[in-house]
Amino acid sequence: MTALALAGTGLVTALGSGPQAFWDGLRRGARAFGPLTAFEGGFRGRTVAAVRPADCRAAPGHRKERLALTAARQALSDAGMRRLPQGALVVIVSQALELSAQTPAPGPGRDFTGPDPDALLAACGSAPGAAAVVHLSHACASAAFGAAFAREWLLSGLGTTALVVGASALNPYEYDSMDVVRTLSPAGARPFDTRRDGLTVGEGGGAFVLETRQTALDRGHRPQALLSGAACLVDSTRAVASEPAAIRDCMLAALEDAGVGRVDYVHAHATGTPQGDAAEVAAVGEVARALGWGAVPVSSHKGAVGHLLHASAFPGVVAASGFLREAWVPGTPGLRSPMEVPDGVRPVITAVPAPRARHALVNSFGFSGNNAALVVSAVGR
Repeated sequence: MTALALAGTGLVTALGSGPQAFWDGLRRGARAFGPLTAFEGGFRGRTVAAVRPADCRAAPGHRKERLALTAARQALSDAGMRRLPQGALVVIVSQALELSAQTPAPGPGRDFTGPDPDALLAACGSAPGAAAVVHLSHACASAAFGAAFAREWLLSGLGTTALVVGASALNPYEYDSMDVVRTLSPAGARPFDTRRDGLTVGEGGGAFVLETRQTALDRGHRPQALLSGAACLVDSTRAVASEPAAIRDCMLAALEDAGVGRVDYVHAHATGTPQGDAAEVAAVGEVARALGWGAVPVSSHKGAVGHLLHASAFPGVVAASGFLREAWVPGTPGLRSPMEVPDGVRPVITAVPAPRARHALVNSFGFSGNNAALVVSAVGR
C-alpha cells in the first residue's frame, strides 16, 4: 500500500505542551503522576496524570476543548500550515459528541463531551463547512481508528489532507467507569512489571496531520515520518479483556497493509493491567516468532503520562516518530521488575540506542474488542 506523510503532530500531556516535551520526558523516564483533585469519589485509585492549566490556557472553551484545540494548532504549525486547506478531512475522536447549546452539560460533564467541530475548525483557520468532519468513537482505540479512517479516505482520492484530533480530560463519568471495572491502580501504572495492578488515568490532547506524499512534496515539506500501514479489528469474543489471537491478527494485518515484514520497535498499548499486558506480549511474541524477528524491543508511555483513553494513540505515534528520528528506544517509566515474556519480546526499562530504526508498530486497544495497529516508518525507508 502507498504510505502517507505524517506531516505534523501536536500533543499536550502531563509532561508538558508539545510533542518534544513528551518525547524528552519519556526518554528520561519521567512519571508525571499526582493526586486526583478535580472531583471527589470513593475510588480504588486516586493517582492521575493531569495537564497543568498553563499548558492549554491559550485556547478557548472548556478543558477538553482547550486540549484538543491546542494540539490541533501545534500539528498544523508542525506541518508548516497556517490553516487547513479547503476540502480537508477532520476526524474528531471522542467518547461523546458535543452537546447542543440548548442542553449544556453541568460542571465536570463539559469535560466529557466534545470538542465542538466549529470551534475546532475556527482554531484551524477554517470556516464551518470548509472541511468534511467525521466523529469516531472506538473506546481506547479511537485515535488509531481515526488514523486508519483518514488513511483510507486519502488513499481513495477523496482529498489530499486530513487532521485527526482528540482529547481526554479528567471527568467523573469516565473515571467512574474505570473504577467500576476495577482497572485503576492505587499507586500508579507500571506496564509490564511483575507487580502491575492497574492503569492510571491521564489527560491530554493530540493531533496529527496526514497528507499524500505528493502533496507534501509539491509544497516542499519533508514529513517527520510515514504512516505506511493500518489495521482495525473489532472482536466480540470478550467485553473487556484483550484476546491475544485478535491482537495478533490485527498486528499482522497492519504489517501486511504496509508491506513490511519486520519492525524494529513496538510501542505497546500496555496500560499496566495484569490481563491486558499479558495478552499483548503473548500476541507480540507470536508475531515475532512467525516472522522471525528475534527479540523486538517493546515499551509503553502509560507509566509516564497515564492512559489518555480514546486519545491514547496520539502519544504512541509521537513516541514512534521519536524512535525513527533519533534511533532511540524509549523506556517504560515505572517498570522495575519485568514480567515473564515469551521469546521474541524484550520489554525496555530505560531508553537505549537502537541499531536499526526503519519501522515501528503502534498498538491501541479498547473495550468491546476494539483493536487497532499502525505501522509508522522512516521517511527514507
